[in-house]
Amino acid sequence: MNEDVYEDDASPAAKYEARRLFHEAYQAQLAENFDEAIELYRRSIEIYPTAEAHTFLGWVYSFQNRYDEAIEECLEAIRVDETLGNPYNDIGSYLLAKGDAYSSVRWFKRALYAPRYESYAFPHFNLGRTYEARKKYLEAARHYGKALEQQPGFTEAASGLHRMQALLN
Repeated sequence: MNEDVYEDDASPAAKYEARRLFHEAYQAQLAENFDEAIELYRRSIEIYPTAEAHTFLGWVYSFQNRYDEAIEECLEAIRVDETLGNPYNDIGSYLLAKGDAYSSVRWFKRALYAPRYESYAFPHFNLGRTYEARKKYLEAARHYGKALEQQPGFTEAASGLHRMQALLN
């Protein structure tokens, strides 16, 4: 970690402004105004870099199929805060979108071990998708099932589990 960049000596006013810009960026992202969202996330990061802002900026890049830039933002997010699970899962997702079903596995597994993550269902689901693509149906079923344990209403995970059960019977 680059201590010069990420020391937490920002003023409360700077943190507040960065958070405000982050929320504005997220609203622009929801409105699918991706160029505005990118600009606002960048401004937020300039004021006070957070793992979340880097991760969400990467997410917007992914909507534009800019996967290499999205991965770079996620790597930066990990440099800022290695405890956040989202950037690990997102890197795996971007690698999977690029057709790399092998390298993505280690990133999804790292997401599962991250101490700070709202829903471990997503990396389990993504591991299910990855193993399904690799025709490892038993492993896929196991991870779809774990995704459902974490989030019982996860319909895509339920569909994946049913597909695997049909293939395995």
